[in-house]
Amino acid sequence: MSAVFVHISDIHFGQEKDQRVHIHNDVKKQLIVDAKRVVRDKLKTNAAAILVTGDIAYSGAEEQFKAAGEWLDALAEAVGCPQNVVQMVPGNHDLDRRKTSKGAEHLLDLIRAGGPEVYEDVINNSMDRAALFARFEHYERFCWGYRCELNGEAKAATNLQIALSPGRSIRFIRMNSSLLCTGKERDDDPELVVGERQFIIDRDDGVENIVLIHHPLNWYKDSGVVKTYIDSRARVLITGHEHEPKIKVDEAYEGADLMMLAAGATVPFKSDGVYTFTYNVIEFEWDPVDDDLIVTMHPRAWNPKNTCFVADDKPLSGKEPRFKLRCPNFKLAPRPPAPEDEAKTEDALLEQAAEPVVEFVPAEVEEGEVAEMPPDLEGYGPIELRFFRDLLEGERLRILITLDAVPHDSDERMSRGLQRKLLEWLARDGKLYEVERLMDEYMAERMSRGA
Repeated sequence: MSAVFVHISDIHFGQEKDQRVHIHNDVKKQLIVDAKRVVRDKLKTNAAAILVTGDIAYSGAEEQFKAAGEWLDALAEAVGCPQNVVQMVPGNHDLDRRKTSKGAEHLLDLIRAGGPEVYEDVINNSMDRAALFARFEHYERFCWGYRCELNGEAKAATNLQIALSPGRSIRFIRMNSSLLCTGKERDDDPELVVGERQFIIDRDDGVENIVLIHHPLNWYKDSGVVKTYIDSRARVLITGHEHEPKIKVDEAYEGADLMMLAAGATVPFKSDGVYTFTYNVIEFEWDPVDDDLIVTMHPRAWNPKNTCFVADDKPLSGKEPRFKLRCPNFKLAPRPPAPEDEAKTEDALLEQAAEPVVEFVPAEVEEGEVAEMPPDLEGYGPIELRFFRDLLEGERLRILITLDAVPHDSDERMSRGLQRKLLEWLARDGKLYEVERLMDEYMAERMSRGA
């Protein structure tokens, strides 16, 4: 069985300043309708997750993320995916440039004039890191509920793994390529840096890495060494930013392939002969015959005549939509038991394969510190999403205090990390639906005040 994902990128909520807002709103509605038809009706399954490769917002503003959250909820419901199971990375439009301090400007100038060595020197300083991360304030609040928060030490992050078969998994690795963005960066004279602390990712037997990052490789000063590590540590690289959908598979080294999937823009500034509205449905499945990874692409693009999404063969460049990627990490792990009937065709063996299992995995939050796993309780994920994404800070604290989650003698700073631990404690203590009731109550109060 395949694991199915809806992949969107460069949605740019809040970009519309004129009558285009009506067309763009309709495009977003039609995408939801089309994704449901492809995933639920054609493939007859539910999506395992939604993948977002940056530029969710247009200028990193709070109201833009609010609109994006409502739309993502509707998309998730349409394709049968839990609303909280979204993997996202930030793009250059997701930071709020108005929050760039003079100190941050100075640091960006230093890195631009220097390179990876200067970048590492800056990022090693916690105060300097804070100045750069401050520009992601609204994005950080938005992504926290999805457990896709930015790593505080500018490292890669991961919290989702999909078991395609016993002993054969794909793991999603999220990287932030937008930390240094100013709006003036170009690919012909790269200024961005990924950094060794981020592109050196783990590899494990039986697990192949899928890397999500906004900018393609040609946008980085350290692109050469980044490419070396992506080739050797990842099986698929999914990017956004350039608004031009492309699919390319290269031999990374003997016995290993790398698929590079560049997304088009889900909602570019306008649809014309060069750019149009696009998204992807992607299937991942384990190949029990050759112990490889099969990726089947379903590119979708806007048909301006019929004003709806249709299949788009252009990104395939004449190739078949089904790609088989050689996977050395699969072959390092004990092979899953063979299906009973060895004489069956490859298609029959794939059909007999185990159903994919969505697994949340521990995420490193600080050096050597691993976040606790979320409670395995029905309904917890969507409630946690709403708690962090939709509530104001004061409303969250009010709930925690009302339900006696905060010790009376506590003087610990009430960070989001601590709030999450307290929310998890309430859930394990059987108070999850009291949390939900209070969330509804406080949000209704705010709405009645017109806030």
